[in-house]
Amino acid sequence: MAVAYYANYFVWFEVARTDLIRTLGWSYRAMEEAGVLLPVIEADCRYRRPARYDDALEIRTEGRLMSPIRLEFHYEVYVKGQDELLASGRTAHAALGPNGRPCRLPARVVEAFS
Repeated sequence: MAVAYYANYFVWFEVARTDLIRTLGWSYRAMEEAGVLLPVIEADCRYRRPARYDDALEIRTEGRLMSPIRLEFHYEVYVKGQDELLASGRTAHAALGPNGRPCRLPARVVEAFS
């Protein structure tokens, strides 16, 4: 069909989220080494227009603190250099400690997304 597979959008969201955290001077790896995991607890995507094979995409990402243990990220997918929205999505994440129990988000994450 010459269009991107629908589940790829969630992979692109993950890459964009990881890049956003990296721009804040941290990484998922460092956060996990500090004892905080951020599993996805909800995810959705609204498809408006298909991305085509070989499209150079731009994923605009924004994070928001929902509670001391929960973050939400919003995504918009565009073909680079164009203003037509291809898809929008959201993922929600709960902070878990190494024991798998909910824990507070690190202060630097709270400050960045408050």
